[in-house]
Amino acid sequence: MKTIVWDVDDVLNDLMRDWFSNGWLPSHPNCAVTYDNLSENPPHRVIGIGLGEYLASLDDFRLAQGARLQPLPNVHHWFQVYGRHFRHITLSAVPLGTADISAAWVLKYYGQWIRSFNVIPSSREQENALVYDRTKKDFLQWWCKADIIVDDNSVTIAAAQELGIKTMLIPRPWNKSQKTVSDILKDLARLSSE
Repeated sequence: MKTIVWDVDDVLNDLMRDWFSNGWLPSHPNCAVTYDNLSENPPHRVIGIGLGEYLASLDDFRLAQGARLQPLPNVHHWFQVYGRHFRHITLSAVPLGTADISAAWVLKYYGQWIRSFNVIPSSREQENALVYDRTKKDFLQWWCKADIIVDDNSVTIAAAQELGIKTMLIPRPWNKSQKTVSDILKDLARLSSE
């Protein structure tokens, strides 16, 4: 049985879109940027703020709204149909101060299939986390069990490819994926019969 490693934010849910639409824009009504203009992640330069201000806003949104995020419907449906054909884990880069919210969210919506939540702590000034792995590549190299990784970060995808892992890049405004989410889910479904 193949093992799929899933990123959480912007793969299983739509965190950046939800933060931007429901967290950033309501408190910055004069912002002329749209979600589709977020060509970088983190998007602080695109929206004209410092990295610290962006991270604080995202963390505040996670703490206030993270548990209410909804799973992406087509991804959740894919799990209902094909999830039993694979083993699944998550590998997420979140700050330790909000990782419990992400972990609870994963178990709430995907716990029928995903039983392992793994985190590479995203750096925050106020946190001094013990470092086992600096990057997702470090974790994957240590773990040695991934067959497929699904992520929205091009750097993570390139690193996984260096390790010989099959990759699926979820399309987002900050990457150059040539496929739709539906295309990727179809590709994953085909792998269920291999």
